[in-house]
Amino acid sequence: MSQPDHRMNLRSLETPTGVSAVAGPHDIGASPGDKKSKSKSMRGKKKSMFETYMSKEDVSEGLKRGTLIQGILRINPKKFHEAFIPSPDGDRDIFIDGVVARNRALNGDLVVVKLLPEEQWKVVKPENNDKETEGTYESDLPEELCGHHLPQQSLKSCNDSPDVIIEAQFDGSDSEDGHGIIQNVLVDGVKKLSVCVSEKGKEDGDAPVTKDETTCISQDTRALPEKSLQRSAKVVYILEKKHSRAATGFLKLLADKNSELFRKYALFSPSDHRVPRIYVPLKDCPHDFVARPKDYANTLFICRIVDWKEDCNFALGQLAKSLGQAGEIEPETEGILTEYGVDFSDFSSEVLECLPQGLPWTIPPEEFSKRRDLRKDCIFTIDPSTARDLDDALSCKPLADGSFEVGVHIADVSYFVPEGSDLDKVAAERATSVYLVQKVVPMLPRLLCEELCSLNPMSDKLTFSVIWTLTPAGKILDEWFGRTIIRSCTKLSYEHAQSMIESPTEKIPVTELPPISPEHSSEEVHQAVLNLHGIAKRLRQQRFEDGALRLDQLKLAFTLDHETGLPQGCHIYEYRDSNKLVEEFMLLANMAVAHKIHRAFPEQALLRRHPPPQTRMLNDLMEFCDQMGLPMDFSSAGALNKSLTQTFGDDKHSLARKEVLINMCSRPMQMALYFCSGLLQDPAQFRHYALNVPLYTHFTSPIRRFADVLVHRLLAAALGYREQLDLAPDTLQKQADHCNDRRMASKRVQELSTGLFFAVLVKESGPLESEAMVMGVLNQAFDVLVLRYGVQKRIYCNALALRSHHFQKVGKKPELTLVWEPEDTEQEPTRQVITIFSLVEVVLRAEATALKYSAILKRPGTLGHLGPEKEEECDSEPEDGASR
Repeated sequence: MSQPDHRMNLRSLETPTGVSAVAGPHDIGASPGDKKSKSKSMRGKKKSMFETYMSKEDVSEGLKRGTLIQGILRINPKKFHEAFIPSPDGDRDIFIDGVVARNRALNGDLVVVKLLPEEQWKVVKPENNDKETEGTYESDLPEELCGHHLPQQSLKSCNDSPDVIIEAQFDGSDSEDGHGIIQNVLVDGVKKLSVCVSEKGKEDGDAPVTKDETTCISQDTRALPEKSLQRSAKVVYILEKKHSRAATGFLKLLADKNSELFRKYALFSPSDHRVPRIYVPLKDCPHDFVARPKDYANTLFICRIVDWKEDCNFALGQLAKSLGQAGEIEPETEGILTEYGVDFSDFSSEVLECLPQGLPWTIPPEEFSKRRDLRKDCIFTIDPSTARDLDDALSCKPLADGSFEVGVHIADVSYFVPEGSDLDKVAAERATSVYLVQKVVPMLPRLLCEELCSLNPMSDKLTFSVIWTLTPAGKILDEWFGRTIIRSCTKLSYEHAQSMIESPTEKIPVTELPPISPEHSSEEVHQAVLNLHGIAKRLRQQRFEDGALRLDQLKLAFTLDHETGLPQGCHIYEYRDSNKLVEEFMLLANMAVAHKIHRAFPEQALLRRHPPPQTRMLNDLMEFCDQMGLPMDFSSAGALNKSLTQTFGDDKHSLARKEVLINMCSRPMQMALYFCSGLLQDPAQFRHYALNVPLYTHFTSPIRRFADVLVHRLLAAALGYREQLDLAPDTLQKQADHCNDRRMASKRVQELSTGLFFAVLVKESGPLESEAMVMGVLNQAFDVLVLRYGVQKRIYCNALALRSHHFQKVGKKPELTLVWEPEDTEQEPTRQVITIFSLVEVVLRAEATALKYSAILKRPGTLGHLGPEKEEECDSEPEDGASR
């Protein structure tokens, strides 16, 4: 599979990817690091900031012996000096202290680390009330855990086959005071000593040099209890540069105007603080940048890292392009897509030549002899009202014995994507469609997505079907797989299907329904929806009785201005019975296909597994629930689901507590992963934790996921439609790995797009007011889940009009007492006690930069709507408050 220049997926051990013989862009000669160390190199003692990477032979040997550990690097987005890799045994993450120990690896890279001596391990307070050292883990719950209801405006991305879509969006990695400056503290009488300063503060005059409150070496850590140490390590090799090496950010002049560097380089400051500062040649910069740097203060650029030498604290880069003004949706969106390596370019002429050229295209006559003709059946799609890529349809025919013939019909995308073609290669490289709030970046050309493959009503379409004979209780009596031809009789939206479910005995007025083909009546469609709903309810009930888990998190949907594209408003997306109906049959089809291809190709099946939660983080959560008196059972997915269902009532406070706990439960969850069955020896590892089933795959969304296209090919081979795939298990695993990488990037992009639009909404329409529930209490701050919008924010004490605040533990429960300055000097100060699960009133307000917003707590006794006339109340936050 071809890879872009800036990626290195699917490569084995080769020359370490952080070492480059390239001097720099455009043959600029010696790098800044070379210049800075010239005098020392003259003496034969060239100073290096970073260690040379180990050889690939030593790395291979160390991994085999267990003296080295590999894992995906996660850098804390707010404390960029902190990084982690997962522990192979599921215990507490392994800590990597500072940019030097990271050794030029970037967030998301697959790295190899070597543990440091125990006396250099990180000190962790035994009862640390700020358990965020591992909170930077971006948990990834499968769609199966949370349903298919990411409310993208133009898509159907999450309304069919589920797969861990929810992600804990913990913004809880800020320092407690909002500045990143923490006083030295005593841990069991041993002072923590800072050994690292911020690499961001070295060249940029406006960035304070900060002390690191957790990156520390104890004088005698062996005297401490074992649980107060966290294993620490350093990066010795980069196996795969999964980070794109591209970043958006701003250009600045170097601080030292008299230096030789100043005459050759500008400083690129990435918006994402996990990416290092980058030297870029001045000749890459706008011609008047040096003379008029302030003109570009708000201009967003894209820069790519081309080299990062051992002797240079900053990377060397090349400006790719100017995006436009920061804070505007389209420039910011392009920056997000570029940073995450999303190919949003137009499809090449070579790719488009792979498509049928004679339009309108009709199904060749020979296909009718190879396929089951279902065009007379009552088959229909159920999708978001704005969806244009319709890749699944449903049918439900009553049988004489009281059972039903139920069909799931999926667009036969593999028919149009010949193996080895240019179209196949670009689809394999993109691996997934990427859904933004305002648009979609498709995996396949629009002619395929929206016309040839899309199951549009009243037109003949090629499909791959799974058809069951089911009892009304959902028991499978018979099962059939095969290629088919269908003609959808109507395109229902979720709202249409929902109205049918909610009005089972009333005829829906024709004016409220989409067009229906003459061969079928609205009553027939209505009854089919009701029958599917009845079966789906029983399937769903049985699934949860069998031990499945749901963690539905609040998700935002936006209404956009048709002319400007700006967000006009937002609401929490409601996941209703019509969504659940579609979900149940997509799950059933995916599980059925998984068993079919695994039986046929036990060494070559592309499946999807979901590992159980991380042990250490789950234990921490169990301890928290015990402290809070919550009777939660974490022994299995089903037990957890039952606890979440039964522990909380239906009142507002109970539902809010449930939302908070669901967010907490998302943190230990691991990613769901595609894998090749031939490369995992233990079938127990095939299991899907959230669904609690032994085998699962993705079959139902081939228009937007390349993994589904591969599964279609495997199913076709299993049914004898074609020869077996000429793919060795390790080759299929590489494709699976790439699909995993791109799927994760797609998720991040979706979330960043949602965050971008919400930040713009706060700026344009704010301040926004909502009730919130406290999720965590720290010494000088607390975290809240904002219930109206589903966002999580940290509220800092120093951003509030307080006379004082006091932190204490009542038993094991953290408690923060706020003493508010009275608005009237004759009044007594108001006291407010903040504990976990406190219900508070917050205001979200925009900050100076367009894409940042903060939360502040409303003064007790001032509940009620904060209209425009009260807007000035939100402007009293100190500049040094929550802005960080």
